[in-house]
Amino acid sequence: MDEPQKFRRLYGRAKGHKLRMGQAALVDDLLPRVAVPETGALTAESLFGNDRPLELEIGFGAGEHLAGQAAARSDHGFIGCEPFLNGVVGALVHIRDGGLGNVRLHMGDALDVIERLPDASLSRVYLLHPDPWRKARHAKRRMINHGPLDLIAAKLKPGCEFRLGTDDPTYCRWSMMVMNQRRDFEWQAQTASDFLTRPDDWPETRYERKARRQGHEVWYFRYVRSGVAAAPSVGS
Repeated sequence: MDEPQKFRRLYGRAKGHKLRMGQAALVDDLLPRVAVPETGALTAESLFGNDRPLELEIGFGAGEHLAGQAAARSDHGFIGCEPFLNGVVGALVHIRDGGLGNVRLHMGDALDVIERLPDASLSRVYLLHPDPWRKARHAKRRMINHGPLDLIAAKLKPGCEFRLGTDDPTYCRWSMMVMNQRRDFEWQAQTASDFLTRPDDWPETRYERKARRQGHEVWYFRYVRSGVAAAPSVGS
């Protein structure tokens, strides 16, 4: 697997518009209570106080999908990772308003959290509408690359799902190319409609609605961790 520093910095700026007073209060009061600990191994027990299935979302945007999944499965623990402060605030609003006690947040690089999880500890991983890094010279900054995927595969239980959503044609083609090179993920699509139709248990986000209003197609990829190791010839 690639050294971690070779596939870091998969996002851009960390701040957007200035926070309102109520939003700043959420960051000061609620975030410390739901934040992923900064050090130590991460387990269901250390995060939630008991053994439970763990799910992780990489780059949760404003938190709609993360909150929707957490509300649907209160017996699961959810880890959301997002580098943008305004996105974290959005998730905090959902946690507060929904009374969601099964969500933990990390404001920063998801790979820093994934590295600290035990192998085969995740029941599902989500990567929805990641930054496409459209320029060819930036391709190695994409999360869909073999280094990050090796790490995700190591932490995902065999038979469990990795979900990817994108409305960017370049990222769609790139992802299909990279994922088709791997033996450790099995694409679940049988027909075109399987990745053109959002599954019922895939909450819609405001980003996705915006993409559709702009006339963009949206693709939904579901992969199952096969239990087979990645091909040794796979590059980074």
